[in-house]
Amino acid sequence: MDARDKRGHDDLETLCQCYKRSTIGDGLKMLEKAEGAAAAPDKVKVEFDNFEHGFPEGFGPGWWGTLAYWIGIAFATFQLYVAAFNYLPSQVVRGVHVGFLVLLTFGLIANFTAKSNAGRALGWVIGAAGFFCGLYQWIFYADLIARDGDPTRLDLVVGTLLAVLIFEGTRRLMGAALPLMCGACLVYWFFGQYLPSPLNHRGYDFDQIITHLSFGTEGFYGVPIYVSATYIFLFILFGSFLERAGMIQLFTDVSLGLFGRTRGGPAKVAVFASGMMGTISGSGVANVVTVGQFTIPLMIRFGYRRAFAAGVEATASMGGQIMPPVMGAVAFIMAETLGVQYSEIVKAAAIPAILYFASAFWMVHLEAGKHGLVGMKRSEIPSAWRALVTRWYLVLPLAALVYMLFEGFTPLYAGSMGLALTVALILGTAITTGASSMVIRVIFWVGLALVVGALSRDGLQIVPVASVVVGLIVIAAFVRGGFKALRECRDALAESAKSAITVGMACAIVGVIIGMMSQTGVGTIFGGWVIGLGEKSLFLALIMTMLLSILLGTGIPTIPTYIITAALAAPALAKLGVPLIASHMFAFYYGIMADLSPPVALAALAAAPIAKENPDKIGWEAMRIALAGYVIPFIFVYSPALMLQAGDPMAAKLGFYGAVALATVKALVAIALFGMVAIGFLFTRLTLIERLVALGAAFCLLGDFAFSDTAGFVLSAALVLWQWRQRPPAPVEAV
Repeated sequence: MDARDKRGHDDLETLCQCYKRSTIGDGLKMLEKAEGAAAAPDKVKVEFDNFEHGFPEGFGPGWWGTLAYWIGIAFATFQLYVAAFNYLPSQVVRGVHVGFLVLLTFGLIANFTAKSNAGRALGWVIGAAGFFCGLYQWIFYADLIARDGDPTRLDLVVGTLLAVLIFEGTRRLMGAALPLMCGACLVYWFFGQYLPSPLNHRGYDFDQIITHLSFGTEGFYGVPIYVSATYIFLFILFGSFLERAGMIQLFTDVSLGLFGRTRGGPAKVAVFASGMMGTISGSGVANVVTVGQFTIPLMIRFGYRRAFAAGVEATASMGGQIMPPVMGAVAFIMAETLGVQYSEIVKAAAIPAILYFASAFWMVHLEAGKHGLVGMKRSEIPSAWRALVTRWYLVLPLAALVYMLFEGFTPLYAGSMGLALTVALILGTAITTGASSMVIRVIFWVGLALVVGALSRDGLQIVPVASVVVGLIVIAAFVRGGFKALRECRDALAESAKSAITVGMACAIVGVIIGMMSQTGVGTIFGGWVIGLGEKSLFLALIMTMLLSILLGTGIPTIPTYIITAALAAPALAKLGVPLIASHMFAFYYGIMADLSPPVALAALAAAPIAKENPDKIGWEAMRIALAGYVIPFIFVYSPALMLQAGDPMAAKLGFYGAVALATVKALVAIALFGMVAIGFLFTRLTLIERLVALGAAFCLLGDFAFSDTAGFVLSAALVLWQWRQRPPAPVEAV
C-alpha cells in the first residue's frame, strides 16, 4: 500500500467513525479537514466545459451571487403560486417559466465563468432579454390570441430572439450535441421542401415557423415545458425540502443498518440508499453526487475495485428515474403525453423498477462472493430500527404523496400538499426543539393537527394549509433556532430554482423537434419504417428503437431522448400491438441506459471524480452491473403483465394476476442468470461452458417458442444444482 492509499484508508476510517456520531455532511467536512493542504495536488479538479451535471456550489461571487440567489427565490415563489392557486393562463405560466430559465441560465453561467464584472453584466443583460421574451406572453396575451396566425414585426423579432437565446443558452449549459440536433431539425423545417420524396414537405414561410415555434403550444411552449413549469419544478422543490429535513440521512442510516453487515454490504447500501433517494429526487446525476460521496469511498475501502464501486453507484442512481413514487421528470411528461393519471405510470413502472434494483443488488452480491468481500463491523453501522423510531415522521410527506396519487388527486395537488407538510415538519421541529419538556412538544403537534383539521372540515384546501404554513413561519421567527430553519427553507427555494434550469432548458429546446414534427408530419416516415420492420419481426423493430434511443442518449439528456424516441417510434410500436404505456416506457428505459453507456456515460462522468477513476472504465462496469436494465424492457413488451397491463398472452390461461406472477418469476430468474453470466460466479466461479448454459437458459426464458419456459427453468435448475455441488467446503473451525 503506497502512501496515498494508506492516507485514503485512514481518512475513510475517520469518515466512518464520524458518520456514527453525526451526518454524512459532517463526515465529509471532517475528511476534507484531514486531507490538509499537503494533499491538494492529489485532488481531482473538475473542469466545467458545460453545466449539464449542475452548477458548482453557491450562486457566484459577491453581489452577483446575491442577485442570482434572490432571482432564484423569485422564480421558486412564482412556481409555488402557480402550483397553489393557478389563476394565470397556461400560456402565461409557460412564458414566464421560460423567461426565468433563460435569465438564470445566462446569469449563472456568467457568474461562474466570466473573468470580469463587465462579462457578468453582459450575461445578465442577455438573460434579461430572454426574460422579456417570456414576459411578452403575459403582457400581450390577449393580443397574441387575437392575431394568431398573423404576427406583427415585433412578434417575429421577439420570437426569433427567443429561439436564438434558447439555442445559445442550451449550448452553454449542456454542450453542442442537443442544439446541433435541434438545429438540424430547424434546417429541415426551413428547407425540407427541396428534398426528394418521401422526405420532403410542402414548405413553410419564416413567419409560419416562428409563430408555431415561439407562440404556439407545440414549440418551445409545448407539453414538455408545460410539465416543467408545473409538476417537475414542484417535485424538485419537494425533494429539496425533504433533503433538508434529513431524508438522505434517514435513508442512509436505514440502508446501513439493514445491509451493512451482509456480504459486500457497502455496495448493497449504495444500491438501497440510491433507490430510496430516487423516490424523492428522480435525478440520476444528483444521486451520484450526493449519496455517492459516502457510498463510493465506503465500497472502495471494503475491497471493491474503484471502477466497480463507481459503476454500482451510477447504476443505482440512474435507476432513481424509474423508481416510484416520484420517478424522474420523464414520468410526468409521459403521463401528460398519454393523457393518463400519473398513478397509472407509477403502477406500470413499479415491478420493472423493483427488478432493476434487485438485479443491481444481485450483481454486487455475486461480485462480493467472487472476491471474498465481507461486510462492515457492527460498531461501524447505525441501527436501522433506531433511525426509524427517532425520525419516522420524515416519511409522512412521502406517504401522504403516495396516498394522494393513488387516490386520484393530480400530481400538482399531491405535490403541493406533500411540500406543505414537509415545510410544516421542518418549521415545527425547529419551534419545538427548544421546548423544555416532551409534554409541550406533544401539545404543539396535537394542537397543530387540530387546527389543520378545523380549517379543513370541508376538505383539504390549499388556502387553509397555506395559512397554517404562514402561521408557522411567523412563530419560527420569534423562537430560538427558528431563523435557522427559515434560512434553510429560503435556501431550498433558491437551490431548487438552480436545479430546475438544466431540465427546463432541455424541455424548451426539444420543442423545436416537436414543433417540426407536428407541422411537417415527418414522424410518420420513421414510424412507417418501424411498422414495416415490425410486420416482419417485432424483435427487430424493438432493436431499432433501442438503438435509436441509446444513440440519441449518448449526446443528449434523458428527457429529450425520451421525447424524440417516443414521438418517432412509440406510436409505431403501439400499432404493432405493444401497449401504449409499454412502448413509451421502452423508449424511457433506453434513454436512461444511454447515460450508463460509453463513450459519454453521464452518470459515470459524475462518479469519476469521487472514485478517482477513468470514466470509460466506470461506464463499462456500469453497463455490466445494469445488464438487466437492457433486458427488462424486452420482457415487459412481450409480457405486458409485468407492467400490470392487459394483453399478456398468458392471461387467457392463468388469469391476469397469474400472468403477473409468472412474468415476474421469469424475469427474476432471467436477471439472476444474466448476473451469473456477467460476474461469472454463483457458489463458485463459473467456467465458460457454465456461462454459456446460463446465457442459453436466460434467452429461453425471454423467448417465445414451444417449450421455451420449460427449457429455461430446467437448465436453470440443473445449473444451480451443479454449482451447489461444486461449491468449496466450509472451513473447519479449530476445536
